Amino acid sequence: MKQNLVIFVLGAIALLSLPGCTGNTSTSSDVTTTTTPSDTQASIKAGGSSSALDFLRALEVAYESTSKNKQITLLEPGQSENIIAGIKQGLVDVGAISKTLKPEENDGTLEFREVAKDALVVATNSSVTGVKNLTTENLKAIYSGSVTNWQQLGGQNAQIVVLDRPEDESAKRLLRKYYLGKDLKNAANAVVLRKEGELIQTIQSTPHSIGAFSLAHAVSHKLPVNRLSLNNIEPTLENLKTGKYQMTRTITVVWSKKASEATKSFINYILSPSGTEILEQSSFVSITPAAVSQVK
Repeated sequence: MKQNLVIFVLGAIALLSLPGCTGNTSTSSDVTTTTTPSDTQASIKAGGSSSALDFLRALEVAYESTSKNKQITLLEPGQSENIIAGIKQGLVDVGAISKTLKPEENDGTLEFREVAKDALVVATNSSVTGVKNLTTENLKAIYSGSVTNWQQLGGQNAQIVVLDRPEDESAKRLLRKYYLGKDLKNAANAVVLRKEGELIQTIQSTPHSIGAFSLAHAVSHKLPVNRLSLNNIEPTLENLKTGKYQMTRTITVVWSKKASEATKSFINYILSPSGTEILEQSSFVSITPAAVSQVK
């Protein structure tokens, strides 16, 4: 699978070099392709997991605004392990993954920094009424299929549509860690969506649905969904900062030890006070130390 993605990313990069061409996209919210830079611009290829795209987009816009000679090209999103493989192959300059880099994933050629936290929010389509809070037992009942109607949870008489994620994705891993447990069986009629962008689109367009995705995306894009409290703890930035709301994932930036000066400049921007401010404005919680050293 890694080999296939590397081939795909290479193809996407080749397409991006042609005037008027863009990479293949799954959904409009999943992929961003910037305008092809001129020969005088320093082009940086940035790739991220689908759950880290908002992180990259916010930094891309802010960084490019600092100079006309700085250009970021956002590639097709992929799974974290494939982004890491792309960096090792030289196909990706900067990667953003929604997890901590494992020791066995670093063959000695990579540099990385954990820079921000993003909460996972459980939300419903705006059509769901009468349900503002779910307990751990409520979540287990919904995701296992033992509760199938919102009326059973104090809402209206309507069938629950469960929008789920694959077991190897960060959203599902976090749900299991904090609420569902590792042995809970999945609801037979759950709709499993591979990319977070697909779930975000689907939850907005599907009445009576429920799903889990990025709080930063929900807040910064002002999505018309119902963000639910879990065990009476609201998914707010303040509760995220204090640790009261615990279902969070770490955004890690990864790059090669042989990175170009242009890439290092972008990394240093991410780690700078300006980068931290952009992340906070985009509803991420920065975890970059105030006195972090610059990349050389």
